[in-house]
Amino acid sequence: MTNQEILAQIKGKLIVSCQALPDEPLHGSEFMAKMAFAAKEGGAAGIRCNTVEDIHAIKQAVDLPTIGIIKAVYEGSDVYITPTMKEVDALMEEGVSIMALDATNRIRPDGKTLEEFFGEVRKKYPNQLFMADASSYEEGIQAAKLGFDLVGTTMHGYTPYTKGVTLPDYDMIHRLATELDVPVIAEGGIWVPEQLKEALAQGAFAAVVGTAITRPRDITKRFVAAIR
Repeated sequence: MTNQEILAQIKGKLIVSCQALPDEPLHGSEFMAKMAFAAKEGGAAGIRCNTVEDIHAIKQAVDLPTIGIIKAVYEGSDVYITPTMKEVDALMEEGVSIMALDATNRIRPDGKTLEEFFGEVRKKYPNQLFMADASSYEEGIQAAKLGFDLVGTTMHGYTPYTKGVTLPDYDMIHRLATELDVPVIAEGGIWVPEQLKEALAQGAFAAVVGTAITRPRDITKRFVAAIR
């Protein structure tokens, strides 16, 4: 698919995040591929996925656009979503429809700012669609200025300076969608269908839902907490 076709396929639709970290019961590419297939059968228009192994398996299972990331922890940096060129290169070699990068103002593991890092990434891969995982309105605006193709609210609430916010943050979604010329992807805190509808009504180009669909341990905890 061309970049235009990829964006057209996800516009106004649901993207399901199929991820499981090593400490989660469903960790493993086979499980994530089946989760992605189930999401497709349910009507998902795209899949957000982590690690080359999972992405490869998911691409074999479904023909939906992928938002690919690699979560990698480096000592001395809080940036972990596709944090260095090493992860970018690995995702490019595997092939993803859209690549998401941490777009917060925090210094990356190699000591570079986002502006420095993304400048190198864009120069190396000028035709790839890149999504900015921002944590604030200001970071979303900055990401668009730097040339990101999409801006997501992914990290909102997950940086020290945005902790404690109410998710989904419809005001942030609306402001970014109104002021930016690039698609805004709502992500974070969407637990029920009504919240998904509202995020799209506020101008989101598409929305990502993860935990509420693909993490049964966390879903179970919410139900158990309700009856304690």
